[in-house]
Amino acid sequence: MKWGSLFSNAGDRKQQRLDMEERERVYYEVLKAHKEWQRAHWAFQSAVGQDEVDVAIYTLEAAERRYQIQLKEAKKLEIHLGQHIYPRQTNPQMVRRLGS
Repeated sequence: MKWGSLFSNAGDRKQQRLDMEERERVYYEVLKAHKEWQRAHWAFQSAVGQDEVDVAIYTLEAAERRYQIQLKEAKKLEIHLGQHIYPRQTNPQMVRRLGS
């Protein structure tokens, strides 16, 4: 075994570790964005009065956009989230729309 190959393998392992850390970070950001979207959706459903409805709509639209951005980043890194992100109580039409 050559010494040079040991060092090149160490560099490859370091890059693989960094890639894995990035994929993990994006995965958890998607989960976090999904939870924020769920909270915003609940707040919209619970809003009473014009001001609360206006704030809930703004918050929901922002949460949807953030979720879309995180899904796009996950797709770019070819991260497959599967059932981890789409709980049964989530509206399937909304998930399809946000995941597109």
